[in-house]
Amino acid sequence: ALHGMEETIEKYVENLSFKETQVRGKRDRKRSVSLIRYADDFVIIHKTKEVVEKCREVIEAWLTDIGLELKPSKTRLTHTKEGFDFLGFNIRQYPVGKHQAKQGFKTLIKPSKKKVKEHREQLDGIIESHLAAPQAALISKLKPIIQGWCNYNRSVVSKKTYSGLDSLLWNKLQRWGYRRHPNKSKTWVNKKYWGTKTEKPKNPWDVPKTDNWIFMTKEGTHLPKHAKTEIIRHTKVKGNSSPYNGDLIYWSTRMSKHPEMSKQKVKLLKRQKGKCTHCGLTFRDNDLMEKHHIIPRAQGGNDQLNNLELLHLHCHDAKHGTKVKPKCQESSNDSSELDDNPF
Repeated sequence: ALHGMEETIEKYVENLSFKETQVRGKRDRKRSVSLIRYADDFVIIHKTKEVVEKCREVIEAWLTDIGLELKPSKTRLTHTKEGFDFLGFNIRQYPVGKHQAKQGFKTLIKPSKKKVKEHREQLDGIIESHLAAPQAALISKLKPIIQGWCNYNRSVVSKKTYSGLDSLLWNKLQRWGYRRHPNKSKTWVNKKYWGTKTEKPKNPWDVPKTDNWIFMTKEGTHLPKHAKTEIIRHTKVKGNSSPYNGDLIYWSTRMSKHPEMSKQKVKLLKRQKGKCTHCGLTFRDNDLMEKHHIIPRAQGGNDQLNNLELLHLHCHDAKHGTKVKPKCQESSNDSSELDDNPF
């Protein structure tokens, strides 16, 4: 229903004068306003308050034409130094020294306090409702909630928030254990419900890290910690790319998985950065791609991923110097498995 809102705002700002926007040139004025929309939630950002207020009037008039209106209680005008909540995140500009940022501020995106409080209350509610349940049952209820919430917030500045939640959850689980065994010592309760786990380092020369406070059963079922979630920054989508526009090459390389792409092909595309290893050109939509064995199976090669590479159909023919007839020729629009030719 809100499709077309971005174009309406861009056309309006493009026709404003220099005095109103403090920006020269129509193209620069068009780019000076930022409208970020997700479903029916949107944010308009501009360096002048007057332009934002006028954009609000334009949006209200545009919504009136389609029978909608802005809800006053959910509409807010604020400065980025004060910050605002959007989609469960808090976006705010923090003042820093001149040696940290040329602008004099740094923009940080964190989980909003409201969502953090809701998540903490949800965990507390589950623990309170499982006072008499086995430890494994409690872990099975808490684990998916913790993993889902952490995965949603893993692309922003969340490490400090994760650590704070782990500290609160640790205290809550300890009280849960003490209440179950009022006649036992705290040392006995800690040994029963808490264990030690050693993490394998990413680099073989690093020293393994040991955590002595893992909420786990004797069988090894453990509760993951918020702080163990790896922070992975979000990569902005190029241009107007969409998962529904048929560009499977871009989305498979970006997302490492796609519902219409085989897992083996996705891994090869990501490793090759979406390019053919023979000609070096980027795979395009509708290109025919084939799996090639670097060391032929007749010469002792295997079907492992490190012995495979993706080539264009014509590049595969050129590499072998003959016309190859694979069992299955797969294009980027095909969701079938890669061919199994012996080369």
